[in-house]
Amino acid sequence: MRVSHCMTNDVEIANPEQSIREAAEIMARLDAGVMPVGENDRLVGIITDRDIAVRGVAKGRGPDAKIRDVMSTDVKYCYEDEEIEDVLRNMGDLQVRRLPVLSRDKRLIGIVSLGDLATNGQAADAGEALSGISKPGGEHSQSMH
Repeated sequence: MRVSHCMTNDVEIANPEQSIREAAEIMARLDAGVMPVGENDRLVGIITDRDIAVRGVAKGRGPDAKIRDVMSTDVKYCYEDEEIEDVLRNMGDLQVRRLPVLSRDKRLIGIVSLGDLATNGQAADAGEALSGISKPGGEHSQSMH
């Protein structure tokens, strides 16, 4: 099965010039911890609730700080026509729980989460990916510091 069959299509996209307060408000409304950031019809970053807390608040930035100042610019993604098993393996290797989904012409068309994949009949593969994601020493691991 391809990623396009189980991804979330209706993705709200933040603008890098919006404030982190606006991003947090949108995330709260959507009950989501992540938002893709787009500019000029291209994916330029991703912002998470963790980015707001760690790169924003913990570094003394106020709620009016720009998303651009705290977002991650090294965005990992997958393509809509990739097989779920390949994406799950990649998520485990990258130690991420969600990925933006792009068309082959690199336009954002959705987002896929580990939960999306697990609830679409890929529970065993999702469990394997989660095992990779949960390994110590990832980018956000407390054991690295």
